[in-house]
Amino acid sequence: MDSLLKQDVRIPVSSRSGSSDLVGHLFLPAADPHAVLTIHPATATPERFYFSFAEAAAARGFAVVTYGFRGVGDRRAARTHRHIRMRDWICEDVAAAGAWAEERFPDLPHTALGHSLGGHALLLGSGGQRLCGIVTIATAMVAARSIAPRSERWRVEVGLGVFGRVATRVCGYMPASRVGLGEDIPAAALYEWTDWLRRPHFFFDDPSFDAEARAARLRTPVLAVGTSDDPWATDAFIDALTDRLRLAPVTRRTVDPTELDATSIGHHGLMRRSVAADAWPEILDWLEMRAAEE
Repeated sequence: MDSLLKQDVRIPVSSRSGSSDLVGHLFLPAADPHAVLTIHPATATPERFYFSFAEAAAARGFAVVTYGFRGVGDRRAARTHRHIRMRDWICEDVAAAGAWAEERFPDLPHTALGHSLGGHALLLGSGGQRLCGIVTIATAMVAARSIAPRSERWRVEVGLGVFGRVATRVCGYMPASRVGLGEDIPAAALYEWTDWLRRPHFFFDDPSFDAEARAARLRTPVLAVGTSDDPWATDAFIDALTDRLRLAPVTRRTVDPTELDATSIGHHGLMRRSVAADAWPEILDWLEMRAAEE
């Protein structure tokens, strides 16, 4: 890992609310990279969470781009970007990161990994024009009313849907860090997230967002990975999402904690070196195979 190079990068975003930048990093292998991997984060998850996987991918010869969504972090960032919605992360931030990577490396094959919301954006076609392979991690069509067990459903419906919305109105941002739900996020993102969670088919039921048509147009091969103990991204929820991909070939993989000698993996564990490093070679092998076919 000592031979890897990590550079600070700023990625310009053209937004409905004006131009701004994503703050990110570029991980480069010791030798010339053979492909590019852009990692798109989950909701309320900081960029640094993906550094270990980025280092592992760079050690395999990928140039790796990581970044954080605008407004995710401390309360100052969340307040500054209070008008940013989830659809803005999907359509603006993810698109900007993908375009930046393609411009920076015009002669290399491009792949992408999206965790949860980052995966949603990729399956809706926001990750770039030249992707040859997409990996989604814990990306699913979640309906709050269908989440099990009941304790987790209560946490979503009451913790996010009631307390979260009240706290957001009081604070001017969602103070997720205070209630163990990750990093603070903008108010508009929290409102849209909880609105989608109340719908039986998540954002596919939002008439102002053409998710169904976007997903149906995707042609890039997809590896959709979940875990057997994730209440947010169960096999049924993941399948309900990937079934919307009419043209893209989909490979499904569910990882059980026993495969990794772990007691649990959950929604974030596949991106933790301490939990799931043994699962990473399979993911990277698939990405390399897709890149080699370009």
